[in-house]
Amino acid sequence: MAKSDRSAEALHALVLAQLDDDQAQEVVSIPLEGKSSIADHMVIASGRSTRQVAAMAQKLAEKIKHAGFGPVRIEGLPAADWVLIDAGDVVVHLFRPEVRSFYNLERMWAFGDGEAVAGNA
Repeated sequence: MAKSDRSAEALHALVLAQLDDDQAQEVVSIPLEGKSSIADHMVIASGRSTRQVAAMAQKLAEKIKHAGFGPVRIEGLPAADWVLIDAGDVVVHLFRPEVRSFYNLERMWAFGDGEAVAGNA
């Protein structure tokens, strides 16, 4: 495993742990390595309200930066219906539940091969 692979896996683990700590709902991780050049992992999660979605996004961005993975790009604040966090090797989508079901990213990115992995959050 190359150094960049380890850092991608460490970033992915940090994202999942932080979302679990923040009580994100229905956390799903979709492996993209070899399927898309945008990232190695796409993580999709829901918050109960726009306030929780915004708070999770801001805390996650801070945690990633302080862990040494560099600054992230955040799109979708302050509305916080759908917030995208681009951390390079991991892309995170945080939704309010109604917005998530409307866009249904899991189905779009699952590639029909059933590899999406649900988290335990």
